[in-house]
Amino acid sequence: QLQLVESGGGLVQPGGSLRLSCAASGFRLDYYAIGWFRQGPGKEREGVSCITSSDGRKYYPDSVKGRFTISRDNAKNTMYLEMNSLKPEDTAVYYCAAGTYTAGWRCLRSSEYDYWGQGTQVTVSV
Repeated sequence: QLQLVESGGGLVQPGGSLRLSCAASGFRLDYYAIGWFRQGPGKEREGVSCITSSDGRKYYPDSVKGRFTISRDNAKNTMYLEMNSLKPEDTAVYYCAAGTYTAGWRCLRSSEYDYWGQGTQVTVSV
């Protein structure tokens, strides 16, 4: 059974940091494009980072560039999202995702992905 299981969410103060993890089972994560998405209250799901399957490049929207870092540990079959300098507007449910193929900036589109984690809540507040 193909599965993605997330962990690492929680409550953090503005300016703080969190690292989200997403462990894959039933398939090898390094064969796939991977991405992190978030959905805040009353908002649409948006991509916050991704690694393409075509050439392994990383993409970030301007809203998180310089603060968020996506990575992958192939030996552990796990992907990560390191989040620094967190802001209240980063509050959302965060999802990891894996897709068979994507290239370029399209990897920030949720429609490019086949498998999704269950989501983990990140709250940035004093």
